[in-house]
Amino acid sequence: MSGDDSDCEIEDDDYENYYNSQIEDELDMGDIRKDDPESFQYECLRVEEVEKLLNELVEMMSIQLTVTPALAKLLLHTLKWSLPEIIETYEGDAHGTLVNARVKPANNNVPKPLMHCSSTAGTLMCPVCYGNQPLQSYKALACGHLFCQECWVSHFGVQISEGISTGIGCMAQDCVVLAPEDFVLSIVTRPIVREKYQRFAFGDYVKSHPQLRFCPGPNCDIIVRSKEPLAKKVICHNCKADFCFKCGTDYHAPTDCETIKRWLTKCADDSETANYISAHTKDCPKCHICIEKNGGCNHMQCYSCKHDFCWMCLGDWKSHGSEYYECSRYKENPNIAYESVHAQAREALKKYLHYYERWENHSKSLRLEEQTLQRIKDRIESKVMESEGTWIDWQYLLDAANLLAKCRYTLKYTYPYAYYMEAGSRKELFEYQQAQLEAEIENLSWKIERAETTDRGDLQNQMDIAEKRRSILLKDFLEV
Repeated sequence: MSGDDSDCEIEDDDYENYYNSQIEDELDMGDIRKDDPESFQYECLRVEEVEKLLNELVEMMSIQLTVTPALAKLLLHTLKWSLPEIIETYEGDAHGTLVNARVKPANNNVPKPLMHCSSTAGTLMCPVCYGNQPLQSYKALACGHLFCQECWVSHFGVQISEGISTGIGCMAQDCVVLAPEDFVLSIVTRPIVREKYQRFAFGDYVKSHPQLRFCPGPNCDIIVRSKEPLAKKVICHNCKADFCFKCGTDYHAPTDCETIKRWLTKCADDSETANYISAHTKDCPKCHICIEKNGGCNHMQCYSCKHDFCWMCLGDWKSHGSEYYECSRYKENPNIAYESVHAQAREALKKYLHYYERWENHSKSLRLEEQTLQRIKDRIESKVMESEGTWIDWQYLLDAANLLAKCRYTLKYTYPYAYYMEAGSRKELFEYQQAQLEAEIENLSWKIERAETTDRGDLQNQMDIAEKRRSILLKDFLEV
């Protein structure tokens, strides 16, 4: 996570000059970024298009290896659709486990040790149901383990009802041979069961393909394809759901997939402790009256004494132009290694709560800013009805609110990233950029809640600065 500190040898005094020079370069580029760190190529496909794509690969593999399409499909699925690896594996182990997935018709020439059943007068005893059936009613996979038709039907029916498809294997104990699609469909005759099997199998094929990802949106059947399976943001063209292409969860830049998984697991385990310690109300640091946060902005003004302070650290807001870095940064105890086990445990909890409180605060701010967005829409409607401009004249307010949500969303996910970073110059640079982004977001949030037409130029300039700070942080620290 922390990278190589040698790539980031910048003295503390140089952070501001280094960062501001990047901001100036970004502003010179204009409104359209040419190197958006979050952009990458992908396409949204329908089920029919993906089926066609997979069938073309199956046909190609079937011809190249001279195997049945069903076996080619099973090989592709098992080795995650990596054609070079499949060819190498198949040619190097022509009679191995994967190839044993081929169907071998039952006949009297099947070796006795593979039958695992007794035979008398042209009949065999099935090792599952112990019934005597004519030899021709038995079927086996390439392993040669023979079972009667009725037992195969029952076996496949149970497996499919539990959502298993490509993972269905031989019934013999300890046998690892899988059943190809054509073998299963030759056994299963009920239309509803066949349809379930084919639907589950298609889902397995998509999930095993590194270039494909189901859209997680509700009731959406779109499948996203990208030739670069990166941890970047995807927006479904159909349902507009956005998610991380690599892991399929909520987009989480700059935090990588494994780290966000660890963080969410930790939050699930420790969130009750954090919620107990972190209250929804705080006292004004000047007059000590109880204040409840009702907006996304962390710039608070006491309704009683009009004192301006920071919701997170309760410090005077006037000092945040220079000290915001200290507000978002966690100060490690330099002597913690020499403390007792209990002291170390308390310090670990303190560190976690520092990052969790800020993570949760921005989550709450995002929810509150949805209410702010609705108030902006109501305000615009009122202005238009009073003939104080048109919807187009006031569109910049909606653009600002949407950008604010975008920036705060990124800021929220900087805290898990910082929590797991190792101490060093790279972390110091990250926390500096994080603090600068947070400062600009709060400035933007404050201005949006108080914006009028006369503030349009100032607000749009603040939008540009906030987005550039967000983009530079992602460009420097987005790991894909």
